[in-house]
Amino acid sequence: MSLNFGMRCSTVLPNKATLTEKNLPDQSGKVFLVTGASGGLGKLLTDILYQHNGKIYLAARSESKTKEAIEEIKAAHPSSKGELIFLNLQLDDLTTIKQTADEFLAKENHLDVLWNNAGVMIPPEGSRTKQGYELQYGVNNIAHFLLTHFLRPALETAAKTAPRSSVRVVWVSSSAADAAPNPAVDLTNMDYHREEGAWMKYSRSKAASVVHSAEFARRTKGTGIISLALNPGNFVTNLQQNMSKMELAMFKLIASEPINGAYTELFAGLSDQITEKENGAWVSPFGKLEKVRKDLVDPALGEKFWDWSLEQAKPYM
Repeated sequence: MSLNFGMRCSTVLPNKATLTEKNLPDQSGKVFLVTGASGGLGKLLTDILYQHNGKIYLAARSESKTKEAIEEIKAAHPSSKGELIFLNLQLDDLTTIKQTADEFLAKENHLDVLWNNAGVMIPPEGSRTKQGYELQYGVNNIAHFLLTHFLRPALETAAKTAPRSSVRVVWVSSSAADAAPNPAVDLTNMDYHREEGAWMKYSRSKAASVVHSAEFARRTKGTGIISLALNPGNFVTNLQQNMSKMELAMFKLIASEPINGAYTELFAGLSDQITEKENGAWVSPFGKLEKVRKDLVDPALGEKFWDWSLEQAKPYM
């Protein structure tokens, strides 16, 4: 599959960011969790949240890399009253997810925003999780589904007292979601016994994040939690490490500065433009609400994929 993702205009000509570190209100008293916060967009997002006195759990694989990121962020903002806390998260091993959630819940009884930010893009052929899932489905979808399940009580607790529509789960997708075929999630081929190309697998996993977001929105309706999926934009970060030289060169033609992706995530997580009527919506670069591709929010597909995800996750609950 080529790099032509069937892009929306908003991917090539993104909206100017309206929520940045310059106008974000004080975040004192709020608790955030960002997966994949040791680098890339997750680290940039964490930096902004910390500048404004938020308490952020950096959920990531490498303790040394994450603690290095923590020291860098603290050094850059010595006057911040926020907190930065490392949380070990191994998304390629479902047996560890409950331990991660339990560690968080032992310290916190509420969670204001969960950013399911971490992801894998075009890994080496044949890459699989510890449980044998294709790595992108396993990391980008099943593991985040399980983590969100465990953290839901903390989100619901926060929603009882937090300002209306401010408690959120943000599922970081990609422009690649629009390239997935219809149906975007093929429940008859989740193990890829019928082989598909590398880019198609990535597109399907990013579309699956949108399906999860929409179904989570339906299943938490009335709890006060808002669920959103987003395309942060196109950037060159460590996520592109497995691209070929030609693919990377082409990708750079449409790439922006990574900080803009953090602004997209910031908008989805904290913008007061988002209300209950946007529950299950799609956020495009660099902070704009757009319509979701219709088939990705189809309740029938959402229910089937949710049930499949639950079946995979049950042994680890």
